[in-house]
Amino acid sequence: MSPNLRIILVEPLYQGNVGSVARSMKNFGYNDLVLVNPCPLEGEARAMASHAQDLLESATIVSSLKEAIGDANLVIGTSGISGIKEDEHLRVPLYTPKQMKEHIENADGTIAVLFGREDNGLSKEELKQCDMILTIPTTDDYPVMNISHAATVVLYEMSDMEDPSRPIANRFDLELLYEHLREMLDDIGHPEHKKEKTYLMLRRIFGRAVLTPREVQTLRGIFRGIQKSNEKDE
Repeated sequence: MSPNLRIILVEPLYQGNVGSVARSMKNFGYNDLVLVNPCPLEGEARAMASHAQDLLESATIVSSLKEAIGDANLVIGTSGISGIKEDEHLRVPLYTPKQMKEHIENADGTIAVLFGREDNGLSKEELKQCDMILTIPTTDDYPVMNISHAATVVLYEMSDMEDPSRPIANRFDLELLYEHLREMLDDIGHPEHKKEKTYLMLRRIFGRAVLTPREVQTLRGIFRGIQKSNEKDE
C-alpha cells in the first residue's frame, strides 16, 4: 500500500463521524489518524468505530493544524464544489480522488489529507497550507457530503496503489522553498494586492508537481542565485 496516508480531521463536531472515519480507515488498512481540537469522544464514537476502537484510542490529538501536518511531505485539503466562485483562488485546481491517486501514485512519503468541520469545512488560512485540493463530484441537488462518507471514498480510491518508488521532498525543505518564493515576489516588487494570490498559485504549481528532494534543492539553488544576482545589481 502506498503512500503512507495521514487522515486529519480538523475540529470535528460529531463524535459519530470520528468513529466512522476510524472504522473506514481500518477497512482499508490505514492507521494514521490525527484529530485537531475534536469534540468529546465517548460512547457514540466507540460504537461507530466498532472493531476500530483501537485506532480511535490511538489517534493523535493536537491543538493546531501545524502540529497535525507535522512532517507530512504533501498536504491535500478537501473542499466541496458548491460555492467555488467564492475564494476561487484558494480552491483550484480541484482534483477528484481518481485524479489525485494518479498524481501521488508511487510517491514515497507521508501524504496528509485534511477534512474540515461538518458545518464550515476548512478555513481560508487552512486551505492556504494545502499543496493540492481534492473534491468529490456530487449531484447539484445535494453537493455536500458527510465527512465520514467523503473520507471513505478517498480511502477506497487510495487503497490499491502500488508500492512506493519515488521519494518526495520533506516538509522542512518545501517550506524553505515556499519562503524563497515569498522573498522573490518581494524582490521583484510584485504588486502588493496580487502578491498573496500569486504566491498561492506558485505553491499549488509546485505542490502538484510532487517534487523530489533533489528537485527542491535544485530549485532553491536557482532561487538563491537569482537573489544574489539581484543584490549585486542594486
